[in-house]
Amino acid sequence: MSYIENIYICLAAPQLLAIFCLRREARRHLIFLLSGMTACLFSAYISTFLTGALGLEVAMASHEIAPLVEEAVKLLPVLFYLMIFEPDKKNAVSAAMLVAIGFATFENVCFLISYGSADLLRLLIRGFGTGAMHAGCGMVVALGLFFLWDQAWLRAVGVFALLCVVIRFHAAFNLFVNQTGAAFWIGSAIPLTLMLLYLVFFHRKVDLSP
Repeated sequence: MSYIENIYICLAAPQLLAIFCLRREARRHLIFLLSGMTACLFSAYISTFLTGALGLEVAMASHEIAPLVEEAVKLLPVLFYLMIFEPDKKNAVSAAMLVAIGFATFENVCFLISYGSADLLRLLIRGFGTGAMHAGCGMVVALGLFFLWDQAWLRAVGVFALLCVVIRFHAAFNLFVNQTGAAFWIGSAIPLTLMLLYLVFFHRKVDLSP
């Protein structure tokens, strides 16, 4: 049995020490990564509670509950940053991406602890696929912030719409990777392919760096 709280503490402790030592931009980036890991921990609590309360099987919950909870909770640190600190456009975009990366990192570590490390190839594909999926979902929301930033009402409506899109994409990814055989490989390859297409055709057109 794995205890995700213990895993979280071990991963978060050195980051907390580094946050107190670093300054300005480096500290802010590390805080976003830690916020993503914390969001992953809390989303696990909420998903587990809803799964038990609704009487769902674990496989069904991963398709219906987890995507909604994870994407919504993952967005909360970004919304907090936007409302309290009112950052500029590029810093807001970086926040969304870094929170998503922190979330994916902690989720991959928990998956490794829960299911072992015997099948290295499968773990690599799952790890890169999960990382690309979360990073891709964060990127979609970040691009929404980038293009809709100038009008507050349009920003709110657009980000909500994009959140609905990434929830559906997340659910489809979970459906594929929980299968065996070709479905697993195809599902894991989709986020990686989309990230590659973005880097090749679109990355140079939008500067997302702070």
